[in-house]
Amino acid sequence: MRPPDSPQFAGTVVLVTGAGRGIGRAIAELFARHGASVVANDIGAHVTDVEASISRDGGTAVGVVADVSQKSDVDRLFDTALERFGDVNVLVNNAGLVNESRHFLTGDEAWWDRVLATNLKSVFLCTHRAAWLMARRKGGCVINMSSGGATRAHRGNCAYDATKGGIEAFTRATALDLAPYGIRVNAIAPGSIATGPLTEAESRERGRAIPLGRMGTPDDIASVAVFLASDQARYMTGHTVAVDGGLLSQQRSPQVDIFPLELFPKVDPE
Repeated sequence: MRPPDSPQFAGTVVLVTGAGRGIGRAIAELFARHGASVVANDIGAHVTDVEASISRDGGTAVGVVADVSQKSDVDRLFDTALERFGDVNVLVNNAGLVNESRHFLTGDEAWWDRVLATNLKSVFLCTHRAAWLMARRKGGCVINMSSGGATRAHRGNCAYDATKGGIEAFTRATALDLAPYGIRVNAIAPGSIATGPLTEAESRERGRAIPLGRMGTPDDIASVAVFLASDQARYMTGHTVAVDGGLLSQQRSPQVDIFPLELFPKVDPE
């Protein structure tokens, strides 16, 4: 059993969507180590592993399988949080599709709708439900997960980038609407984060394009999420924090372009 890092979030209920693996799991586990009661959500059964891991480390968590692009599932998710812990003080909107790359010419309506529902509609649904809880007690924190694609472009990812631009606009707009109720809304824009199966050579090659010389880790993002929810960030709202090793501060480098030119569709002249 691992003792908590600190009790700064004791008595706080944190709901993390997309918490089954990667960045979401790291965020859920770090909040738990700081004393929070965690509601870990994902679309798959990975959340049971997260719940078990947090419990083994002496923390408190419940895993809830739900599709946060569906209102009925969001209502069930929040109802479970209320039944188990009585409140939601911090919402981390992390759920999203990240492996839906298509060249624009090969995209279709179903692809567009799926990415927007999972990445953007879910943020509205979860934030709307959380905001009503937080407004009634005059306080709360929402953290959305953006991307460098909100302000730059990933080749082959117009749907994904559109959702991230929408998330940053949503973050600013809801921060203004909710500020009178003591609710802060911020976003994190991760850079190149090592969450999937990469070889050491692939990781090293991508790291060469990053000013700090390495890919980020899920823990790099989790630590910033904990900061944004803490009292140390009490005067921050409506902003997006880039956690990218300096990636967005430089001109685009071809080493980070992961949609190869050979995948471009062939277009015959008419």
